[in-house]
Amino acid sequence: MSQAAAALNQTVGPITSLRGLMVEVEITGERPDVKELLLLEGHPEVFLEVNFFRANKAVCLNLNNSQALSCGTVVTRSHQKVTVPVGPETMGRVFNALGEPLDEAPAVTTNRRSITEPSGTKSYRSSDKLELLETGLKVIDFLTPFVKGRKIGVVGGAGVGKTVLTMEMIHNVTQGSNGSLSVYCGVGERIREGNELYETLKDTDVLKNTVMYFGQMDSTPAIRSMVAPAAATAAEYFRDEEGRDILFFVDNIYRHIQALTELSTNLGLTPSEGGYSPLVYSELRRLQDRLSSTEKGTITSVQAVYIPADDLSDPAVQAISQQLDSVLVLNRSIAEQGIRPAVDLLKTTSSLLTPTIVGERHYALAQKVQAIMQKYDSLKNIIAIVGENELSPADRTDYQNAKKLVEFFSQDFSVAEKFSGRPGEYWKLEDTLSGIEAILSGKEAPKQNQESAEKPKDEEKPAEPAPEPEKKVEK
Repeated sequence: MSQAAAALNQTVGPITSLRGLMVEVEITGERPDVKELLLLEGHPEVFLEVNFFRANKAVCLNLNNSQALSCGTVVTRSHQKVTVPVGPETMGRVFNALGEPLDEAPAVTTNRRSITEPSGTKSYRSSDKLELLETGLKVIDFLTPFVKGRKIGVVGGAGVGKTVLTMEMIHNVTQGSNGSLSVYCGVGERIREGNELYETLKDTDVLKNTVMYFGQMDSTPAIRSMVAPAAATAAEYFRDEEGRDILFFVDNIYRHIQALTELSTNLGLTPSEGGYSPLVYSELRRLQDRLSSTEKGTITSVQAVYIPADDLSDPAVQAISQQLDSVLVLNRSIAEQGIRPAVDLLKTTSSLLTPTIVGERHYALAQKVQAIMQKYDSLKNIIAIVGENELSPADRTDYQNAKKLVEFFSQDFSVAEKFSGRPGEYWKLEDTLSGIEAILSGKEAPKQNQESAEKPKDEEKPAEPAPEPEKKVEK
């Protein structure tokens, strides 16, 4: 009798309406908490999350779009929210937004945390502890310095190389980060890309220091909107509890906004300017605030940003860009020329490109490059009409130098080596600066990085067989 009475006290009420993912439950019993999961007896696969209240009804989301729900069915409280596993047990694992494993390994049931409750720490790290991280990518290290504890965005339309560039950054930065922990968040992307990234990290032995969360194209908008908070929960744990420095990769943060917009439509919320609900922007800021650094550890974030219809003025893209320290813009017209990465050198900006952070030499070179590229952009229209020979000698020199810079910033990727057949390149920042100085002085850009990369191999190869012929002569 006591168990039956307890179960009766946990009853919320019957389902009165089903529309898409939205489920309305009439509250005839206990009133649940916001974000609490409601249970359906006999169906443990059903995840019904309370979103908000309307009069005496709880408006919920059918997270997995389960078909087991029907009007009149009574649901009960669980006194639990969506949680994901955190801690060392999650290293090298792949999860969905509900904390369920996607890698066919056993589920992690211990040490779980709610994804809706941030750590709450407000002890932000002071700006005098800035530390540059080298990515080996010329254009990023030069124009958008990768600073520990800050956010960088890779912005571009469909098919211009955002995912490949993000994968290359993961490949380069994690291998040279002395065992720093990486958290990867895949939101609304192709399943094939997730598999390729998983295999790449596994082959390069980076997976053991990585935790991955996926909510891909085949997932409901509810699941896709929860992947980023789930990954942020894992990053917060390692930052606050273990004092680790985290590399946080998101592909694609715009899909997070897209999922929130779909949910707003399901819930019947009125959209504002640009077709986005105000809820979208508040949720975005709440997520970005969680990706902060403290005195205990840092979260360095790389976020791929999809541009709908190649429109940089889209309200959602602008809202995301305002939260980033550096914005690397990829241009379709540059990608069509076969230049990779297809970076627009004029639209790419960074608040971290200052003499204090990168040094006087680097800053002065960046100013010169931006001035030449601005002139190059204005000269293209003149050349299209009168031809390059009609330019003054000074303008012709600047135009040629600008073309050399565009070609210099093109680079082969290690993660694309099996497709292109060309080995990936890793450029040290000093080599990049020296190459730019050579171009600006009228010389050809040196290729010291490739030579230096080959020299150790050439020296090691003869060193091993050298003793063998000597032994044969002695015999």
